[in-house]
Amino acid sequence: MSTAISTPRSAEELSTAASELRIATFRFARRMRTQRAVDSMSDGQFAVLAGLFVHGSHTLGELAERERVSAPSMNRTVNCLQESGFVRRSADESDGRKVVISLTDEGRAVVDETARRRDAWVEEALAELTPHERRTMSDAAKIMQRMVAR
Repeated sequence: MSTAISTPRSAEELSTAASELRIATFRFARRMRTQRAVDSMSDGQFAVLAGLFVHGSHTLGELAERERVSAPSMNRTVNCLQESGFVRRSADESDGRKVVISLTDEGRAVVDETARRRDAWVEEALAELTPHERRTMSDAAKIMQRMVAR
């Protein structure tokens, strides 16, 4: 398999380019995920913390829907995060029957430190590229954001 993605000219070349991009993106994401503040934390657990960090407090059902998992699965994840001191449960102020999950200061610190480590890893990798390659990566990031927004 080639290491560079060429401009596809046919359906077969487009298929090959798609496969190469998929593999490269997967390997990049997997490598970046190793840069985390808590080694024992799963990707799913971190995704919940990051979601709470970005979007604020949620009910268990809202978290499950956001992460596209079942409510029992999300409950297990939240229980683990709560036992570790990263999230807390509290009664919803407007509806006392609902329970809201929110980040603790420790949970915020994990998200901040993980983001810092991941940014540092990417920055180090970018520093090894030529200026042209860095511009290409910047352009690719914008294109990928557009692709996932569809």
